[in-house]
Amino acid sequence: MALCYLLKRSPSKAKTDVDEIMRGVGFRNVGLSQPPHIGKFRDFFTTLFGVVKAGFSLKRGDVLVLQYNLRKYYGFMCRTAHRRGAKVVTLIHDLGSFYRSKLSHEDEIARIGQSDYLIVHNDRMKQWLTDHGCRVPMGTLEIFDYLSSTEPAPVSEPRKPYGVIYAGTLSKKKNGFLYDLEDHINNYRFILYGGGFDPEAIRRRECFEYHGFVSSDKLVESPGGEFGLVWDGSSIHACEGPRGEYTRYNNPHKFSLYLRCGIPVIIWKQAAMAKFIDDHGVGICVESLTELDRVLGEITPGQYASMQRAARRIGEKLGRGFYFKRALREALVALGAQKEINW
Repeated sequence: MALCYLLKRSPSKAKTDVDEIMRGVGFRNVGLSQPPHIGKFRDFFTTLFGVVKAGFSLKRGDVLVLQYNLRKYYGFMCRTAHRRGAKVVTLIHDLGSFYRSKLSHEDEIARIGQSDYLIVHNDRMKQWLTDHGCRVPMGTLEIFDYLSSTEPAPVSEPRKPYGVIYAGTLSKKKNGFLYDLEDHINNYRFILYGGGFDPEAIRRRECFEYHGFVSSDKLVESPGGEFGLVWDGSSIHACEGPRGEYTRYNNPHKFSLYLRCGIPVIIWKQAAMAKFIDDHGVGICVESLTELDRVLGEITPGQYASMQRAARRIGEKLGRGFYFKRALREALVALGAQKEINW
């Protein structure tokens, strides 16, 4: 039996981290190595030839791990693996039917139903898939790991007002809530990392510290704030729109980034990851961002220190791939394919 995965070049850090974790425990890439920045034309043919090579490389008893959303070749790889007597484990990164109008829930569930085992984000996503007709055996990831070449700086005394960082797309079109926060910021500092911010749309510019794009390794080493915010959409009162609705079921990779930085996380109370915060004590959940000023003002240094210690414990696990290794081990056991692996 061989443990295999198909590498498809992707700018997604979540996917490249998973590739690295699999190599570290003894999986091998059955496709072709794909160097970055090779251009769309060469990328297309490298991916195509890699998929063909993977099909011929699989043998009876092998286990192939696919990372979904692998749009073009996912069904082909599942069918090829089964014809050659191999099993397929699929790690769900994204369910596009939540925000892509051309893809229905039914079509997507039928597509991933070609796998022998699914690793989904969390129990809420597992329940949603079950309720919508998915009958494939499933296990949960709980949270995405986050590999980094740097480590968080030593703990220092938190300073009030606390700093809340937000890393990501900062445009009004994508995250309009950022531009409605200024009237609700008094007891904390708001620190922005990313592109697309329009300072001209802000009246109280003193409420924001804008640092532009910063690499994730540099952010892990020095986040510059005491909390990380996970929020999506146009409203400060709830995560709205297709992406906002999706937070009820998914594990945002940004959530993992903040914990890898060693700082607690702030998230919408209705989000799937609110349970993780409650279970592990790694942050706070709010119904609306209008609550944030009061809540942060009431958090004592002792309470913050407790959350920070918990965040650092989880962050250390994320840095060594603990959660994906655990989910992958459970998948292999479920398929009767367990073997000695360098976990």
